[in-house]
Amino acid sequence: MNRASNNQRPSGRFLLASSALRMLGATLLFSLMGLCVKLASAHFSAAEIVAGRGLIGVLLIAALARHQRVPLRTKLPGMHLWRGTIGVAALCLWFWAISGLPLATAMTLNQMSAIWMALFLLGGAVLMGASRLDPRLLATVLVGFVGVALVLQPTFERNQWPWALAGLASGVLAAVAYLQVTALGRAGEPELRVVFYFSLAGTGAGGALMGIVPSTTELRAWTLESFALLAAVGLTASVAQILMTSAYTHGKVLVNASLNYSGIVFSALLGWWMFGEQPGWIATLGIALIIGAGWTATALRTQQTSRTLPSDLHNE
Repeated sequence: MNRASNNQRPSGRFLLASSALRMLGATLLFSLMGLCVKLASAHFSAAEIVAGRGLIGVLLIAALARHQRVPLRTKLPGMHLWRGTIGVAALCLWFWAISGLPLATAMTLNQMSAIWMALFLLGGAVLMGASRLDPRLLATVLVGFVGVALVLQPTFERNQWPWALAGLASGVLAAVAYLQVTALGRAGEPELRVVFYFSLAGTGAGGALMGIVPSTTELRAWTLESFALLAAVGLTASVAQILMTSAYTHGKVLVNASLNYSGIVFSALLGWWMFGEQPGWIATLGIALIIGAGWTATALRTQQTSRTLPSDLHNE
């Protein structure tokens, strides 16, 4: 009996390959979501898109959870609240950045989470009194910020610095949110439950912002096309969140981080195809530096986390 059950258990290699495919699928869907957000921003504000995305996610995940008999009640409301707060703030800033920046640029700035986490690692080492910082990690962070300067150089010439700063801030908050996603997965929370509460937080926060910030939406914005775009944002985001959460729960951090950068390539191709956004060679070099620095930072951080960070941050 035990021998048969062991034969039916997925191997470690299969789980890693499956997680890698899920991460790749998640990055493609997030890129498609970004495209839909950019198109929908002509009809809706960022708060309205966040609220619509969250509501569609809540309905979809609730239906899936009922079908798969996954209970949505949680024993970790505080962790979900923290993840939802940080994640929704990052989402609002990212959606707003997408509305004012080339798609690949907004995606690149948001995907700087690995570099920000490396900076967190350096800061943690300083606070804990480390006598010597890893020069490789420090150099990686500096290279990453050189990449940012190259990416943003043409952007600033078009007076788009508010959207650029929003994109940078979304990357910082996304770094914290990814840590919390990993922690929830390690705590035993199913993927559907994690995504459900994040979508619920997005619905509530987006609705609250709609009541505070004056709306730019008119009745004519609710056309079949605009509703389809809003629905596409919610569907692609929800499925991508499920895939990403599963990948971070079962896969290796370094592999996930490496595949995560494929979203920049997907977004660059979509931006070129749909809007004729062709980044110059300087911006392309900056994107390459950010991808290389992010991958290196993740590799170094994976090696050093257990030695430099407090135990409550070892989940990453």
